Amino acid sequence: MSGPKPRTEPPIADNVPNTSHSSSTVRDRKPTGGVLKRLRSRRSQVDSRPVTEDELRTQRRHITPEDVLGLRVATHDYLCEPEDNIYNIDFIRFKIRDLESGTVLFEIAKPPSTEEECDESGAADPSAGRFVRYQFTPSFLRLRTVGATVEFTVGPRPLNSFRMIERHYFKDHLLKSFDFDFGFCIPNSRNTCEHIYEFPQLSDSIIRQMIDHPYETRSDSFYFVENRLVMHNKADYAYNGGQ
Repeated sequence: MSGPKPRTEPPIADNVPNTSHSSSTVRDRKPTGGVLKRLRSRRSQVDSRPVTEDELRTQRRHITPEDVLGLRVATHDYLCEPEDNIYNIDFIRFKIRDLESGTVLFEIAKPPSTEEECDESGAADPSAGRFVRYQFTPSFLRLRTVGATVEFTVGPRPLNSFRMIERHYFKDHLLKSFDFDFGFCIPNSRNTCEHIYEFPQLSDSIIRQMIDHPYETRSDSFYFVENRLVMHNKADYAYNGGQ
């Protein structure tokens, strides 16, 4: 089965060189200067044939967007290594807000660090910088549209066709798959964009189950450059905050 149809909107990704902090295409000015671009998920997206995590792990070629669109459950482990991020993509700031009210729901910045994170045994933690655990209140599940602003830096290589596929699951059920095109990012740039998430309308029964089973809602975020997987981040979610 073929992959997603090409998007009809032009690529919109903020490319701000570290040296000049300017951009040739302006969407929205940020309060601190610079440019904020907004990305909507691809409208036309067709899942590929079903595939398992083990099948992808053992195949004799790199992993593509069409491969991960065939996953039917959240992965147990990562499908690539940190060393596969040869472009030195580094996410340094993240903010979630309700687009209808403008309320900021979550905001975090990456602290400066020069030492590699380790687990209790002293070995390098394979999840360091690649896993996030969220806890929201039950009202989060009633939101319709959320904006997730990300700020990231790029190393000395240009990024062509930078793309993220993010798949959200509750237990073994796919809730929704999002597919965003960052487009082209110039070398040694700092970039800011806002992903627009249009949430599916969930039944009262599913909402109650998601509240009653914290951290059984999970997501996989796959990042591709030129259709090759270079980063894989994971997250889980609880919606029982304040109870």
